[in-house]
Amino acid sequence: MKKHKWLETSYISLMMAFLYAPILVLMIFSFNDSKSRNVWSGFTLHWYRDLFHDQEIISALMITLLIAFASAAIATVLGTAAAIGLNKMNRKLKSVVMTFTTLPMVNPDIITGVSLMLLFIYLRVEFGLSTLILAHVTFNVPYVILNVMPKLRTMDKHTYEAAMDLGCNPVQAFFKVVIPEIMPGIMSGFLMALTFSMDDFVISYFVGGASVQTLPVAIWSQTRRRVTPKINALSTIIFVVVVAVLVISNIHSARKEKMLREGRQREVRQRKVGE
Repeated sequence: MKKHKWLETSYISLMMAFLYAPILVLMIFSFNDSKSRNVWSGFTLHWYRDLFHDQEIISALMITLLIAFASAAIATVLGTAAAIGLNKMNRKLKSVVMTFTTLPMVNPDIITGVSLMLLFIYLRVEFGLSTLILAHVTFNVPYVILNVMPKLRTMDKHTYEAAMDLGCNPVQAFFKVVIPEIMPGIMSGFLMALTFSMDDFVISYFVGGASVQTLPVAIWSQTRRRVTPKINALSTIIFVVVVAVLVISNIHSARKEKMLREGRQREVRQRKVGE
């Protein structure tokens, strides 16, 4: 048992090192005094100061955040509505529709990007912010559907009907009963859509045009020249923000689960006292 435990620990440690060692090196060299990527010349913060004075990177970051939040919000609304509709379909039709729904996820990004580019050209839509948002909504909707569907399957089918019997109209029952029940799936879909939108390069490259550049495209354009440690600084900031959001989310979820568990325990004690 000890031998197997040692092997498991070694394997997990190697995998964690493989995943996070490059990020650690990137973060360390964001504080390097020189532009060298392999020689440490001293500690400095001037790359962070230079980053916030680089209008090209800041503009690309703002555009990326705007597109990510807009496309994620639209995709969440459309995906949630689609998931509710799919949940009401019969099994065969649902299986067919779900197959077509997952196609954008398994389809290579370059095919999706080229096809959307040709579609916009055919429709004579000018490339820019609108085409980027439409393209990002297209590949984000399936992720929202796949996150919301499990919550709909586990939800008690009679909850909505019970709300109607207690005096709610269909709209009130939907927003006061159904939405709170599937909200964890909706939030998971929104966050996944937000992440994929911020991370996308291939599709954004084909449908963005010359006037609008997302952050991944702007970074790629700089790699054709010498990449400065400003990119390291930007990557470090994004990584720290993401980790902070995950930690806060996990703490909130843990506290919520603890409160629910304590509530159930109080109910059990009250029942025992009543008996």
